[in-house]
Amino acid sequence: MDGRQGNRAKLGQCWALAACTLAACGGGGPSGSGDAADGESGISATASMTTAGSQTDGTTAGSASASASASASASASAGSSDTTAGTTTAADSGEDPKFDVGGNRSDVPHSCGDGKGGGTDFSYIWVADSGQNAVSKINTQTMIEEGRYLVHPGNGNPSRTSVSLSGDVAIANRNGGVTKVYAKPEDCVDDNGMPGIQTSSGGGDVLAWDVEECVAWYVPMAYTTQRPVAWSPGVFDEPSCSYSQEKVWTTGAQSGVSGTVVTTVIDGDSGVIEQEIPMPEIQIGYFGPYGAAFDPNGDYWFVDSGNDGATQELVRVDHVAFTYDIWTTPAISPYGFTVDTLGRPWIAGYAGGVARFDPATETFDTNAAITGLGIQEDANGLMWMAHYPWDWEGVYAIDRDTMQLVDMVALPSNLAKGVSIDFFGYVWVVDQGTSAFRVDPDTHDFDEFTGLTSPYTYSDMTGWGLKNVTNPEG
Repeated sequence: MDGRQGNRAKLGQCWALAACTLAACGGGGPSGSGDAADGESGISATASMTTAGSQTDGTTAGSASASASASASASASAGSSDTTAGTTTAADSGEDPKFDVGGNRSDVPHSCGDGKGGGTDFSYIWVADSGQNAVSKINTQTMIEEGRYLVHPGNGNPSRTSVSLSGDVAIANRNGGVTKVYAKPEDCVDDNGMPGIQTSSGGGDVLAWDVEECVAWYVPMAYTTQRPVAWSPGVFDEPSCSYSQEKVWTTGAQSGVSGTVVTTVIDGDSGVIEQEIPMPEIQIGYFGPYGAAFDPNGDYWFVDSGNDGATQELVRVDHVAFTYDIWTTPAISPYGFTVDTLGRPWIAGYAGGVARFDPATETFDTNAAITGLGIQEDANGLMWMAHYPWDWEGVYAIDRDTMQLVDMVALPSNLAKGVSIDFFGYVWVVDQGTSAFRVDPDTHDFDEFTGLTSPYTYSDMTGWGLKNVTNPEG
């Protein structure tokens, strides 16, 4: 019995911990359910940036402040093409991608010849349908959903998605457990006893848990709060134009119980747990570890949520030695999280501002005038972040080096949350209603995909974040 069949046959068995817990656990920070959050609108043209040093034991080493002015683009208007999944796209209009991805643009998102990618010829965004216990696979060029998959045998309450350089997705369930779904139907395994491959075709077509064959594996875990998930880069083999040794990293805990945080490393092919790293020093509140990403060195980072008054900690885990360092973050109510191409973690705070950490100096820079949620860097060095508070809905861009606000795009959204960049340079914003918006950062025009079910995703939904830090496009 292979790893996938073993997981599917033993749904009640936990591989690493005692028992699977399905206790309900709501999303952290601002949500459509009335979670309280305070903060500035971030629209002010003047912002201050503060630099603070922090020791690895979490104590503050010192601080200095500097002020800078930001000239915000006041253009909050955007033209909507359509409100359906079949909108005009760069692919069918002959339009070039929004930035140079290297080599021949016809090989977007990955180019095998120059060693910059995994040789795939597709670009998907994977959005967790939290209210449906599922994940949607949406083609970023056609705006068509090509699959929707259950990700837990019970009530997983999925939230974070992470896409590997091979294109497959891993989904973390708030109520515990990680699931992998194949991106390509030809990779799916015929193991349900029915002839041929049974898999979702999208458009609301969701197959039963024991019927769907593009779910590669499911690893149950006994955490009551499990949000961070990130694929490691793996090893690229140019002759075969493929990646190997890709791992899924995730962090979970018992909700509200300090000393229970554990980071787990899972083999991406088999779903077998390879490493568990207890972190008893970490103090957490109800939501615990919140978001994760890899840096250019291949090390894993995650941040704690601080929206319930708990200590806020930034953690780096060495991907070889499995040792870790901890820093106390500025008081910014951490929410969104990413790492830029220079190896600096960014923490989007829904109150108190946005922070950037320099691992070389072990200091934080903050811009207290800009607050937001999901965040990711594009190929031009702009950090795109979902706006919060929701006095207006949309996304704005922050200069990666100056930390100043440089652009804003308003959207007819319902509680904008997640932000990700696709391999054509478009900015995606996922809200908590039914929609995902694809925004042209040059023109501010956008397309809207509707039909999601209680979506909640603001991690590396496309795989661009991992690709950008692993093989940045220069």
